[in-house]
Amino acid sequence: MGISHLNSRPTYDINIIMVSKILKNDKFRKIANNVKPDTKKRVVLSRVTIAEGVTYHIYCNDIGQIILDPQITIPASEVWLFKDTEAREAIATGIKEAAEGKITKINLEDL
Repeated sequence: MGISHLNSRPTYDINIIMVSKILKNDKFRKIANNVKPDTKKRVVLSRVTIAEGVTYHIYCNDIGQIILDPQITIPASEVWLFKDTEAREAIATGIKEAAEGKITKINLEDL
């Protein structure tokens, strides 16, 4: 048997890449001490503010640390905006200009 079954890239490299994609901010703070799972192995997050409609991807490392990565589903009809960099930049520019008071009223019938 040869070594063809081995990856050319070490596992720890893949783990570093995965963690850097998951962790968008490394400033963690402790929000509770000695929380024990209930009889159904659930942990209550009573001190965490959770927005409406949030779901989580759950990650666990080899030593049992758990990361909850919040996700929000967007309607399929709006996916185009996330794929279109030019449209996102135009919207960001418009929001910035509106915040700076650079707005003009238009008559919609003239469009």
